[in-house]
Amino acid sequence: MRTPTAMIVGLVLCPCGLLLTLTGTLAPNWRQVSLVPDQPIDLVLEQGIWDMCSERQSSHDRQCGQADELGYFGQVPVRVARGVMPTSLVLTLLGLVVAALGVRCWQKEPLHLLAGMAGLVLLLSGLLSLVPASWYTHELWALPAPAGSTLAVGYSLVLSYLGSCLEILGGLALTFSFHHCCKERRAPKLPPSPVLEAGPSFTPGAYRNPSDVLEDERDGRHWRSTLPCDSDL
Repeated sequence: MRTPTAMIVGLVLCPCGLLLTLTGTLAPNWRQVSLVPDQPIDLVLEQGIWDMCSERQSSHDRQCGQADELGYFGQVPVRVARGVMPTSLVLTLLGLVVAALGVRCWQKEPLHLLAGMAGLVLLLSGLLSLVPASWYTHELWALPAPAGSTLAVGYSLVLSYLGSCLEILGGLALTFSFHHCCKERRAPKLPPSPVLEAGPSFTPGAYRNPSDVLEDERDGRHWRSTLPCDSDL
């Protein structure tokens, strides 16, 4: 049996979402701070949820591990992202393992129930990573920053958004496997086919009726049929 299209879509989108979410979680560029007073005009401060880096655009001189003088890492959106994003990554890995066990292309039939459960786990992981990204975006201009500086969205935040959406779409695609399970339960069970008895004049592939359906309509040499047409059904 060919792998259903929904399962293929889920197995393609979810690993891509995991890669994007992992990059967005680790890369220190959720927010960019530029035009910092008393600093070179080409200096850009990149803030993530784990680290803070500064880079000179002219010389590409990059230094990470900058001191947090304004209490950026102590803010609630940043601390929530630190806890929820790794949890989402772990759930995504777990969901992919379960999906790999359910969508078994080397078997005759995939395990639809297991694939659907994997879709729920991946859907939950996508929602978990979407929450801190949305909260951070909402509080982007409220987080501590040098006075008079310019704030902008970093690429890590964008990647976290994209990865979350891909995981949600892939999880939804895998949850369509539940529809197959429900359809199998609603399908009526057919009785076993009758055993065909082969007689002396048995023709392969033909059905032979062992009973004489016209037995009650014979009276010696005459017929007592009241039907307009007699046929051996």
